[in-house]
Amino acid sequence: MDLADDLITRPYDVYRSLRTASPVHRIAGPDGQPAWLVTRYDDVRSALADPRLSLDKAHAREGSYRGLALPPALDANLLNMDPPDHTRLRRLVGRAFTPGRVEQLRKPVTATAERLLDALGAQGTTDLIAAYAAPLPITVICELLGIPDSHRRDFRSWGSALVAPDPSRPQAAKEAVVAMMGFFKDLMAHKRASPADDLLSDLIAVRDADDDRLTEDELMSLAFLILFAGYENSVQLIGNAVLALLQNPDQMALLREDPARIAGAVEEFARFEGPALLAIRRFPTQDVTIGGATIPAGDTVLLSLSAANRDPDRFPDPDRLDLGRDAAGHLALGYGIHYCLGAPLARLETEVALAALLGRFEDLELAGSEVRWRPSLRARGLVDLPVRYAGTGPSR
Repeated sequence: MDLADDLITRPYDVYRSLRTASPVHRIAGPDGQPAWLVTRYDDVRSALADPRLSLDKAHAREGSYRGLALPPALDANLLNMDPPDHTRLRRLVGRAFTPGRVEQLRKPVTATAERLLDALGAQGTTDLIAAYAAPLPITVICELLGIPDSHRRDFRSWGSALVAPDPSRPQAAKEAVVAMMGFFKDLMAHKRASPADDLLSDLIAVRDADDDRLTEDELMSLAFLILFAGYENSVQLIGNAVLALLQNPDQMALLREDPARIAGAVEEFARFEGPALLAIRRFPTQDVTIGGATIPAGDTVLLSLSAANRDPDRFPDPDRLDLGRDAAGHLALGYGIHYCLGAPLARLETEVALAALLGRFEDLELAGSEVRWRPSLRARGLVDLPVRYAGTGPSR
């Protein structure tokens, strides 16, 4: 079953039909190879935490998986690892992303959001992705890692080449990988020569002090993953949340009337239109049964986060945005040991971004009728978000 186009343009209609028909389907995956698609909440949640479903490509049956081949210096990251290596690396970097540590970033994140809104002016039109939703998390993660202004590049274009490749430019993904490799090699050399009080300098110090704790490939892969994942999910979550509000003016009015709802609202935005359609692919280390289907060892398993989050058996009336809903338990950011490391940061950035935006602009509306989604079977994010706005005054 080839569902690629429909899953990009109308994923929830497709997932509703698939989920109703059967919990598990055999489809063509993002790499064109056969894969098993899991759609129901209970099955997806259980599978996310099942140790028999490995992220390590070494467990893929020969010929069953054909993803983008990254060099070892970028591939040795948490998205391709199982315990104990996964546990070791996650422990090294996890301290920087605890809710308490992330909360300390609220003031600088707010200052960045206000500065970006200042640049928009009091009224006009803009692409809110390019002007706000993308530069906010990119600025934050670069400052956290300690990437100087002079070293910052077009991370957004690299990310798009990997998660939403342009069919007219088949070499774009490989070119992005080469560019990233050069960037990270230069960055590591810069940090070793001029260490500072930042996360990347700390990781380099760990690597150089004890070779057994972090290999050079793991160090570079961690830097790549933190940078890439540290903004990609946030860009999509912020953009998707703003679009959901613009398309549901009653819910926007509710949030304006009671800004204290914003933390809970972010959970509902994540459930309703999360930043990923699918979790990272998995490979059974032995035959497993999911939703009544027996999946052979080594086959590719795709867990649909978005289908699970629209499962009516878990979330009543799931296709309705309801900021009064208790959306706890959604799977938009994963579950189990591979739960998104940057989830606290994505939540904080989305809270701050929405609060600042709604506080600044009274009249915010879509500037066009067409909504363009990035052509990706994995990521769920907007190409752009043209809006018209009128301001309420200077930043507060």
